[in-house]
Amino acid sequence: MRLNAGFTLLELMIAVVIVAILAAVAYPSYQSYVGRAYRAEAHSALHRLANLQEQYFLDQRQYAADLTLLGEPNNPAVTAAGRYQIAAAVTAVGFTLTATALSSQASLDDGCPVLTLLANGVKTPLECW
Repeated sequence: MRLNAGFTLLELMIAVVIVAILAAVAYPSYQSYVGRAYRAEAHSALHRLANLQEQYFLDQRQYAADLTLLGEPNNPAVTAAGRYQIAAAVTAVGFTLTATALSSQASLDDGCPVLTLLANGVKTPLECW
């Protein structure tokens, strides 16, 4: 007498359901992680441009409202991976740098579509930094 070896259809369907449940839980969490990881690109660009603004201020005694004066190819600038657009505004007491998520990043990172860095180091929204 020969024994059948293998899985029954019921066992296979249970395994498929378990994998589907795990995927349904893991995928949104993964997307959130990816969105937060890509946000680091905006943080880096904002800090780099803030340093360039301060250097420009030392040389010119004023802040640059146009990012091309800081060496960026475009105004407003776009980050290297194209996920954020960076704009600068000069105020009476300093400058404001704003990173706005573009379409692909905006869908991944719902909670933080706009990041702002002020000349005095204030970062908003705070929970996104």
